[in-house]
Amino acid sequence: MVSTGEGCVVQERWSAVDGYLVSALLPEDEVLSGALARARAAGLPAIDVAPNQGRLLNLLARTRGARRILEVGTLGGYSAIWLGRALPPGGRLVSLELDEAHAVVARENLAAAGLAGVVEVVVGPALESLPGLVGGEPFDFVFIDADKPSNPEYFRWALRLTAPGSVIVVDNVVRGGAVADGGSVDPGVVGTRELNRLIAAESRVEATAVQTVGSKGYDGFAYVLVTG
Repeated sequence: MVSTGEGCVVQERWSAVDGYLVSALLPEDEVLSGALARARAAGLPAIDVAPNQGRLLNLLARTRGARRILEVGTLGGYSAIWLGRALPPGGRLVSLELDEAHAVVARENLAAAGLAGVVEVVVGPALESLPGLVGGEPFDFVFIDADKPSNPEYFRWALRLTAPGSVIVVDNVVRGGAVADGGSVDPGVVGTRELNRLIAAESRVEATAVQTVGSKGYDGFAYVLVTG
């Protein structure tokens, strides 16, 4: 077992490496730093993706050639900026956010990024908003980063709203390692394990999950390719 002191040292190392990677590979970006500053000033929790993770989302969406992106969980719009920047001319991103106060900050940040006409922030419980998206063009890329107990339902809807070739990314699927505990009663862990069960049983997808460490601690994400 890692002691509290050892854990702090490990986290400091992870954060230092993230800091180096960001400074080495990502140019300074006043729009993104401004988005984080506005989110903190508004009292939003500091649970945005890390800058290098945001760039990864951007690259994944661009590699897919995504023209339509769905995000479940907007928060202050930081990841939406990364994803919105991945879109080609005429592309569209729909981001679902439960909290109206969060959505206000997100819209301000998206406007500052020049993406107000590209990203639509829909306010309300995502499981109530998702049915309204049925019947439109399939989404090419879906990023799920909201309440973890609902991940199984978010995945079911993502599968319904995509088509073969689409990509679904689900964040925070390692839960600090707790996902390996089959006896856990933590709702986030239970939801994540059920998500994995659904993905494994679904013949229309191929998937993997990757552990990550960094400034946001120890976690990971699932990557799902819709194949049928």
